[in-house]
Amino acid sequence: MAVKTDRLTRTFTRFIEQQQVFFVSTAAPAGRVNVSPKGLDCLRVLSDQQIVWLSVTGSGNETAAHLLQSPRMTLMFCAFNGPHMILRVYGAARVFHPRDPEWSSHCRLFPDYAGARNIFSLQIELVTTSCGSGVPVMTLARSRAETDLLPYFEEMGQTGVADFWRRRNQFSIDGTPTGIFTD
Repeated sequence: MAVKTDRLTRTFTRFIEQQQVFFVSTAAPAGRVNVSPKGLDCLRVLSDQQIVWLSVTGSGNETAAHLLQSPRMTLMFCAFNGPHMILRVYGAARVFHPRDPEWSSHCRLFPDYAGARNIFSLQIELVTTSCGSGVPVMTLARSRAETDLLPYFEEMGQTGVADFWRRRNQFSIDGTPTGIFTD
């Protein structure tokens, strides 16, 4: 039976904490909808009404660009093993960059990942479940982020990462600013 509520229950929080991957979706009022998979140890449930998650540098920065125009965000968690379930969390989100005062308090919640770029805070407005029986059962073989992505940004160093942001993360694919830099 599907559930619809305005907050996370303990059962939902435990389910979220067990997942190896989650998906984030955002959309500006115009342009493309973005859906991104996220891995690593990068998500924390702070309360039944708030989730924060850390974004490591990637080839784009769509989520940050969209939130500058519209705070809407959806997180989706799928059971790839165990009992089937899909959990969606809808709400209004904010983005924090390393220059923002909120960064330091939120950053302490996560491992020190090379290329850490944004922290997103989602205020929950709606939580829904659906059966998820169409989602395949899968086993995690390895984390590409730990073997490929993080070493790539560690080798770059802070200066190289900032240069990467200038080249690849300042604008969305629709050409809107991401806010990664203030200038």
